[in-house]
Amino acid sequence: MPHRKASFLNTRSWGLARPSPLNPAAARAERAWRWPVLIALFATIPAFYIELLENLPTPLAQAIYFAAAAIMCTSLWRVGRHVSHPRQYLRSNGLDLLLVLGLLTAALIAPSAHSNVALAVRLFVSMLTLVRMVWALKSWVTRGGLGYLLSLALLVLGFCGVGFWALEPRAHDLGDGLWLAFTTAATVGYGDIVPTTPAAKIFAVFVVLLGYAVLSLVTAAIAAMWVESSERHMEQDILRDMHAQLRTVHEELAALREELTKK
Repeated sequence: MPHRKASFLNTRSWGLARPSPLNPAAARAERAWRWPVLIALFATIPAFYIELLENLPTPLAQAIYFAAAAIMCTSLWRVGRHVSHPRQYLRSNGLDLLLVLGLLTAALIAPSAHSNVALAVRLFVSMLTLVRMVWALKSWVTRGGLGYLLSLALLVLGFCGVGFWALEPRAHDLGDGLWLAFTTAATVGYGDIVPTTPAAKIFAVFVVLLGYAVLSLVTAAIAAMWVESSERHMEQDILRDMHAQLRTVHEELAALREELTKK
């Protein structure tokens, strides 16, 4: 049976599924398109604010939404063509299909500054985007993934700091923006700098959700590292005990062999 006919399902949760390692072609295609999809979805966050702020051109946001939808469709197609049941694979990735539809809708409807309905639709699409990004990053909570997650956390906090610097009048420089991003993501809320404009308040919601998710992944990776270290010590103790028992058995067999030889 060729690889193309192998089962596609590996892990299925949150309305998403990855191809099985038993299907190398599909697994390689999914890994190859994982970063383009993440980058495209990440770009929709500033697109949301481009649509929200009246003084920025909306065609740029529309282009970002269209590009993200196109990249996601291409990713689904490139992976689906390597599985035996493409339709079943698409049904197993219902969140991706819903997100593609939402991105296309966000690109075609009126600007958020002129319509509360359009703002609500784009907020919903943004929530789906965050869910999809967190699901994609779950695989990094593994041995050796802590460095990637720490880099991602710094990147996210840096981006959020720039966002607050651009959206919040009380953030006079990038340092204030980074400080506000950290206190918001960590849900500390010292109160020295707070979001005051509607755009900054909406951005704070995304910072809490995205920052809390990324910081939770970092915490989980650190915990996994400690658990793996403890398990490694336990394995070494078990192996050491097994070797000692085998040595004892070997010595007893040698003694029995010697006694039988003397008889």
